[in-house]
Amino acid sequence: EVQLVESGGGLVQAGGSLRLSCAASGFTFDDYAIGWFRQAPGKEREGVSCVSYRDGNTFYADSVKGRFTISSDNNKNTVYLQMNSLKPEDTAVYYCAADRQGLATLQWTWYDYWGQGTQVTVSS
Repeated sequence: EVQLVESGGGLVQAGGSLRLSCAASGFTFDDYAIGWFRQAPGKEREGVSCVSYRDGNTFYADSVKGRFTISSDNNKNTVYLQMNSLKPEDTAVYYCAADRQGLATLQWTWYDYWGQGTQVTVSS
């Protein structure tokens, strides 16, 4: 059974940092893509960052470029999202997701498996 479990969310002041983790089980990254998405109250889900383990492509939303970094520890089957210089507008529930086709895309509809989400709140 494929499972994704996010952790690392919390409350942080503007300008601070958090590192989110996405622990995967039931599959290995080899041909998958992993994405990070977020959804704020009353807003649509949006792609934040993604990486394909099939072709190595990595993408970031314009709103987080230069501030967020996606990385992974294949030995732990875990993907991370390092978030620096956080802003109040980064406040949202953050989800990780896996795409069996290995396509690195920020379009959430491509993804097959989802975690339960972790709340990130950035105070001003």
